[in-house]
Amino acid sequence: MSKLGNLGARLHRGEVGYDFVKNRKIWYGLSILITITAIVGLAVRGLNMGIEFQGGAVFNTPKNTAASVTQAEEYAEEASGHDAIVQKLGDGSLRIQVAGIDTGAANEIKNTLADDLKIDPEQINAELVGPSWGEQIANKAWQGLGIFLVLVVIYLAIAFEWRMAVAAFVALIHDITITVGIYALVGFEVTPGTVIGLLTILGYSLYDTVVVFDSLKEQTKDLTKQTRWTYSDVANRSINSTLVRSINTTVVALLPVAGLLFIGGGVLGAGMLNDISLSLFVGLAAGAYSSIFIATPLVADLKEREPQMKALRKRVLAKRAQSAAKGEADVHEDESYAGEPEDDAAPAVVGPRNQPASRTRGRGRPSGKRR
Repeated sequence: MSKLGNLGARLHRGEVGYDFVKNRKIWYGLSILITITAIVGLAVRGLNMGIEFQGGAVFNTPKNTAASVTQAEEYAEEASGHDAIVQKLGDGSLRIQVAGIDTGAANEIKNTLADDLKIDPEQINAELVGPSWGEQIANKAWQGLGIFLVLVVIYLAIAFEWRMAVAAFVALIHDITITVGIYALVGFEVTPGTVIGLLTILGYSLYDTVVVFDSLKEQTKDLTKQTRWTYSDVANRSINSTLVRSINTTVVALLPVAGLLFIGGGVLGAGMLNDISLSLFVGLAAGAYSSIFIATPLVADLKEREPQMKALRKRVLAKRAQSAAKGEADVHEDESYAGEPEDDAAPAVVGPRNQPASRTRGRGRPSGKRR
């Protein structure tokens, strides 16, 4: 078995681990800083809305047009008085996109471009998009996003509990804000493909979060009937037990998206791939981060406010203090709790355990005493 596979198995058994919940304030602070940066970028630079949302015209020239991309941009901006986006396609044709212009002026711009590019106006194919159509698309996109979030909260509240629904909702808003903020800072064009990418990454983010929540729900059954583990301890174990699975899923999903973004859009110049690939790349990474560092620690925070969990925490800490004072390493070994690790405290820093439970049973007791 590979080292990563061995680590995943040991994480699942609770033999090693990292205390994500204990260090949650660090993750909260980092997330707040990133979110503020994204909001500032969005407020200062705004989104570069595509022609589908603003309205305008797209002019496609014939194959093997002699003009360069830079020249075509200059010609289009002079003819329209607006910023233009020009892409050179694989057959040598040019795709000239001018947003925010009145569709009635499209013919005049087309004729001017034909003169500048020294081609027949009839060879230029013009596609017109009205601003009202773009506004309708934008409204439908926001409505779809809102309905999606409402349905997610309702489902999680029924399948799990309202605290998990709230935590998942916060994580999703976190992912959306960061992705949209990155779009504003980078300046990539927002198209319907971007909206599709956003909805897709929300599904991935929700999947990772639900996997951890399902493990947490299973391991916290009858939690208050024992005095060995707090809710935060079990939440931390749930994160660790699914950590390698979440990382593997995210990496496998990111590899083809990275190929689209960096090779297809960057190296090969297929700029039309950028609109969906950037949202997928940033969103997948943010979704994996939020499911581990935001959603589950937030659930633990909310649950620890309950009177029952507060009382449980006091009993557990008192029992641990008593155990430490007496120097009894296995004072609770006869207590049973489904899915619990063998240690008296939740695994904190990744590292090997001293001995398997079967070899350490009975150690630490005074000699001559048996149960």
